[in-house]
Amino acid sequence: MSAEEMNNQGNVVISDEVISVIAAIAAKSVEGVNSMQSSITGGFVELLGKKNPSKGVKVTVEDNSVEVELSISVNYGAKIQDVAWEIQGKVKSEVESMTGYEVKAVNISVDGIVMPKEEKEEKDGEKEEK
Repeated sequence: MSAEEMNNQGNVVISDEVISVIAAIAAKSVEGVNSMQSSITGGFVELLGKKNPSKGVKVTVEDNSVEVELSISVNYGAKIQDVAWEIQGKVKSEVESMTGYEVKAVNISVDGIVMPKEEKEEKDGEKEEK
């Protein structure tokens, strides 16, 4: 499905994939976001060696309004609520400014927390010593 707008010179069609990529880039730019989480089908695409720039993003378009669902993992120590609010504002702003469509909702699912590598290595070293 894609969003379509009629103007004096013809139709403008923006695919859901384009909106998904805009949302993913905006979300990844927020401090505290580690990565976007893949759906099952997105995981299969990556196994085939293809990059999926919109992984972890689902877009629903009705008329000229958009609803975005994001699945993310955050860095350990990040304030999840603050990260989520910043993502919502940034995704809404970027999608609206680049597409001209109204963003009705930006729903976020935090599906993982990623430990810093230094702490991970220290904990792994402690396990080996025991």
